[in-house]
Amino acid sequence: MTELVEHGQLFIGGEWTDPLGADTIRVVSPHTEQVIGSVPHASEADVDRAVAAARKAFDQGPWPRLSLEERIAVVSRIKDAIAVRHEEIARSISSQNGSPYSWSVLAQALGAMMVYDSAIKVAAAYPYEERRQGALGSILVRREPVGVVAAVIPWNVPQFVAAAKLAPALLTGSTVILKPSPEAPLDSFILADIAREAGLPEGVLSILPADREVSEYLVGHPGVDKVAFTGSVAAGKRVMEVAARNLTRVTLELGGKSAAVILPDADLESTIAGIVPAAWMNNGQACVAQTRILAPRSRYAEVAEALAAAAGALVVGDPLDPATQLGPLVAKRQQQRSLDYIRIGQEEGAKVLAGGGRPAGLERGWYVEPTLFGDVDNSMRIAREEIFGPVVCLIPYGDEAEASRIANDSDFGLSGSVWTADVEHGIDFARGVRTGTFNVNTFSLDMLGPFGGYKSSGVGREFGPEGLSEYLEHKMIHLPAGA
Repeated sequence: MTELVEHGQLFIGGEWTDPLGADTIRVVSPHTEQVIGSVPHASEADVDRAVAAARKAFDQGPWPRLSLEERIAVVSRIKDAIAVRHEEIARSISSQNGSPYSWSVLAQALGAMMVYDSAIKVAAAYPYEERRQGALGSILVRREPVGVVAAVIPWNVPQFVAAAKLAPALLTGSTVILKPSPEAPLDSFILADIAREAGLPEGVLSILPADREVSEYLVGHPGVDKVAFTGSVAAGKRVMEVAARNLTRVTLELGGKSAAVILPDADLESTIAGIVPAAWMNNGQACVAQTRILAPRSRYAEVAEALAAAAGALVVGDPLDPATQLGPLVAKRQQQRSLDYIRIGQEEGAKVLAGGGRPAGLERGWYVEPTLFGDVDNSMRIAREEIFGPVVCLIPYGDEAEASRIANDSDFGLSGSVWTADVEHGIDFARGVRTGTFNVNTFSLDMLGPFGGYKSSGVGREFGPEGLSEYLEHKMIHLPAGA
């Protein structure tokens, strides 16, 4: 029996504070369907308090005025504490959203630590001020912190995404209101403890779990200078619409329907071994998941057979069991969404090659079998719409030109991969695919380079110097002759 985790206060401006509202968020295990915790539901009045604290800390406090080395020291302590408490963080996240524990350790907790570490390296080398020769004389170009940041994060990889926003914001001298999802707020209270112990000054960080209504209030708050959002395309459009009322800057990391392209010369054994974890990662609840697999017609039958066997061999079960490779979906609505798409795919004429329903023996919990569809046409809904569950499409193609057209024939442009015996040829293929990130014979996310999407997959970038720049304003200072 999982111990009930209950929190009665909110983390506002670096202090544990009684909420101004009476509502609570009940956290439900997707494995047992039982309540495993509760936290206060932040109110609009709590948002006002947090924004006021962040505003004061940015406008008058020490944080933006500390040296970069001093801010790096604090963020380094956050990173180190996450490393020490990574098992606790991983268990918390797996209990809330169903991520397999082994994946949570590597991607949810240690992955977040790597985000902080990479951001520290980027920040230490970043050119915050430089002199240039302008058309009319010398100029000084400065990069200064953007101000008060509202960071709105999803439930699927909460610590990783929080780090992607907190690390650059804090390192550049901004202050932050972090808004976790109501499905997965418990790990954010661990982060609050870590931040407090690391020595963040008063007002620099607040953490406010809340639903969409309060989130919208935060995004539209006139005291916020920038919104950093990760979530669905529909929610991202709403964030942009609300933020536009105040001309608040936004970065949006949204959905994906990424293609993994198997070229005719690919080694099938290593290709399948690379694609399967990329397609069904985090129970299919990942924006970068390779959910469209493109196979040449000349090898379609053997690819279909190998993929179906690999999907059928995935171990489905309790997310806290280290042997589990696929856990439950975060909520009953997400389970039903996947089951609905499986029905839609069959109605559209696609063939279920593996899975296709609830796993046998798991009547309790929001489980869906790892499902592979064959005979998929790229015009089908299952190939065009983000399902955000363990449902993958196998699409045949003729020549490479058709493969490239299919890969690009999507409203999304977040990730993708190509699998081939010729790496240089793979790089050439990658150049023709319009996505923000792409992989050749691998699947990874390097936090020293830019991450983000084309088309409906988002606006702006995270990670690398490009991601750090999203938290900086650029100022030009004209200098007198001879200076």
